[in-house]
Amino acid sequence: MSDTVDAAVAALAARLGGEGLGGSVKFVIADEGSVRIDEGGVSADDAAADCTITADSDTFQELLAGEPHCQTHVAFMTGRLAIEGDMGLAMRLASALA
Repeated sequence: MSDTVDAAVAALAARLGGEGLGGSVKFVIADEGSVRIDEGGVSADDAAADCTITADSDTFQELLAGEPHCQTHVAFMTGRLAIEGDMGLAMRLASALA
């Protein structure tokens, strides 16, 4: 497991404050590993999820930092951020991280 994934687990757990999302989300951080959020919390896990968000490390750091919604939209439209699966769940996560 990478330092980036370890830091992401801690940061997401703190940001979400134990709130559930009504499903599972997996962040795939290119060349680093995966972080999974589900009703049990946040963990470094590569198990399947209802929604998978893939990004490089820099883009993921921007998401964690709470970059404005418009920058996240640009990342998605330019292919720096890919979302597969439950888009409603991705939107709930975006709201929780804002």
